[in-house]
Amino acid sequence: MASSTATRPSSPRPFLALIFGVTIGVLGGLIGLGGAEFRLPILIAFFAIAVHQAVRFNLLVSLITLLAAVIARFGFAAFPDLPANGEVILALALGATAAAWAGANMLQRVGAGPLLRIIAALLFGIALLLGFEIWAGEAFVLLRIDGAAARPFAAIAIGIGIGLVSSLLGVAGGELIIPTLTYVFGFDIRSAGTASLLISIPAVTVGVIRHFRNGAYGDRAVITALVAPMGAGSVIGAMLGALILPHIDGTTIKALLAVILVVSAVKLARKSH
Repeated sequence: MASSTATRPSSPRPFLALIFGVTIGVLGGLIGLGGAEFRLPILIAFFAIAVHQAVRFNLLVSLITLLAAVIARFGFAAFPDLPANGEVILALALGATAAAWAGANMLQRVGAGPLLRIIAALLFGIALLLGFEIWAGEAFVLLRIDGAAARPFAAIAIGIGIGLVSSLLGVAGGELIIPTLTYVFGFDIRSAGTASLLISIPAVTVGVIRHFRNGAYGDRAVITALVAPMGAGSVIGAMLGALILPHIDGTTIKALLAVILVVSAVKLARKSH
């Protein structure tokens, strides 16, 4: 299919992929994101990857980033309240993983134009959410679910929605998971970032497996020249992000993320026409 064909990177591109990988990987270690929302426009614009295949490659690099980031964060910081919230983390992970299985097959039935518009809307919506977080601050805790019986069921339902987003759009869903954990379930922002990685890894793994079984990763030249160096850069970036985690202002990072997401959303929306 034309929509799933990837243009192979030229000879200088592996180094560029490495640099982008480092830059985006920092987000994984610093905040707890897979960086897919930033990586996807780069795959399309800089590497001329068709949108459907870009989604699949994006998910694969996201998995590498998530694994590196969770190892790095546990290596450089402590998160003592994670065990007490294990039921929420597990429920979100179960819901997201189950939904990701269906989302990978849904990707094949969505046209390139509509898919780009869906992704652009997602990015813009996340930017608005980040902006509202900065503006509302603690006021947003009004959405918090405190009932012990309700928390796992709410987490499963939310996880299903996030899992569909993850596999359908090739994102890890951290920008959705972190606000959910912080404002709905009462996690502190640092623990929410680490929990987001733990929740995302099984869901993204399922999506990658489904795409692999559908033959999405058969072009070894692209894997070697693009995915491998970008994945290696993501590992380096995740380590750097985790290293500076204790020394960065979270509000400043959120504001920067919101701006980048809006710019990316506008670029993708223009490409969809």
